[in-house]
Amino acid sequence: MKIALDTNVLANAEGTNGAAMRDKALELIQRLPVGVVVLPVQTLGELFNVLVRKAKRRPVRARAAMLSWRDAYPTIETSPTVMINATDLACDHGLTIWDSVVLAASAEAECRLLLSEDLQEGFTWRGVTVTNPFAPTLHPLLAALLLAPAE
Repeated sequence: MKIALDTNVLANAEGTNGAAMRDKALELIQRLPVGVVVLPVQTLGELFNVLVRKAKRRPVRARAAMLSWRDAYPTIETSPTVMINATDLACDHGLTIWDSVVLAASAEAECRLLLSEDLQEGFTWRGVTVTNPFAPTLHPLLAALLLAPAE
């Protein structure tokens, strides 16, 4: 099973919302089994933007952080198919185009979960279910993944 990480999970892991949230995000990511995480390319661009604008990092440091995430996990390209599917998703469900690109890319990669604080909990599109990994009650699939023995 593959899962995608939304920008807010990466931004939290980078400390943009304080040390406590950083530690929570890093613990979550470290507990995920090897080989299940993928990153939509859109999230890398959004992360760069958040680190420069919100965290006030110099662009060169934000780029280094973005590249480290890109190097750590496989990425999902924003192909023409992803973009067309994203516009359908935005039109049909009222999501922003950028959230739609992340969800459409996750679907294209055949992810089962998209971990996100920003999108509607439980929203499912083309087999991808959005879930907040920081919620008090975890989605059953995520809970099961986190309980799996480390490889």
